[in-house]
Amino acid sequence: QVRVVESGGGLVQAGGSLRLSCKASGNIFSIDAMAWYRQAPGKERELVARIFSDARKNYADSVNGRFTISRDSAENTVYLQMNNLEPEDTAVYYCKVDAYDVPNGYGDPRYVVVWGQGTGVTVSP
Repeated sequence: QVRVVESGGGLVQAGGSLRLSCKASGNIFSIDAMAWYRQAPGKERELVARIFSDARKNYADSVNGRFTISRDSAENTVYLQMNNLEPEDTAVYYCKVDAYDVPNGYGDPRYVVVWGQGTGVTVSP
């Protein structure tokens, strides 16, 4: 199994910064991609940023230039540096991991998609 845990959320004033962390653990064979999504009350969950195994990155237009996704591959950890935060960034932020795991430590890897529980971000005016 793969476990995903986020941290780093909190309350910040507009214009401030916050750094989110997401660590994947378990019998991981490899990771295809790690991504950050967010969901505000009454809105659909949306992709914020994603980083692939070859280090390619995607950003939502609304955060491009303000947010930066990065990773520590050796630790199976992804970060989201959020700068110049706006009240519209308020949401629960979720980490999604697309990976291959080996549940029993041997045999053929299987493709899994695992979500974390989320970490809340509130940006005050």
